Amino acid sequence: MTGSEPVALFTCATSPYLELGLDCFDWRRDARTYRGSGRVIAHPPCRTWGRYSHRAQAPAGEKELALWALDLVRENGGVLEHPASSQLWAHLRPGETSILIRQADFGHRAEKRTRLFYAKMPRVPLLPDPVEGPFVPVEHMGRQERERTPYPLAQWLVTWCRA
Repeated sequence: MTGSEPVALFTCATSPYLELGLDCFDWRRDARTYRGSGRVIAHPPCRTWGRYSHRAQAPAGEKELALWALDLVRENGGVLEHPASSQLWAHLRPGETSILIRQADFGHRAEKRTRLFYAKMPRVPLLPDPVEGPFVPVEHMGRQERERTPYPLAQWLVTWCRA
C-alpha cells in the first residue's frame, strides 16, 4: 500500500474517478497545483502528441503538460495514459516500463489502442478478455465520448494504484 490515496490528473468534470472516490484535477483545477506525494493516474492532453498534432489548436504550454505528468509519475509512482501512437513515448528512458491495452476491452466503443506508462507500481493486474469488434472509429465520436475513460478502465487503474 502506498499510504495515501491516488489522485487523478487531467480528468473531465464528470470523470468516473469521482465515483471511485479519488481527488480529481479537471481543466478548472490546474493539475500542476498538485503537491502530493501519492501515486497519480494521469491522462494529460494528447492532441499535440498524436497523429493529428499538425491540426491541433492547443493553448500555449499544453504540450508540456504530458512531459510534466511523465516526470510526476516517475517521481511519485502511478500510471500515465496516452494513445499508443503518441510521440510522447519517445521520451521514455531506457528500462522504463509500459504496456499496450485496448480501451474497447474495458467498454469503450472504439478500439482505442492505448499505452500505459507506469512506475513504482506492483505487477500489472490481469487484463480483461479481448472484445471483438466491430468498433466505432474515434473520428466518428463526439469529443466527450472519445475522451472519456470507461468506468471499468478507471476502476482497474485505481485498484492497481491502491495495491
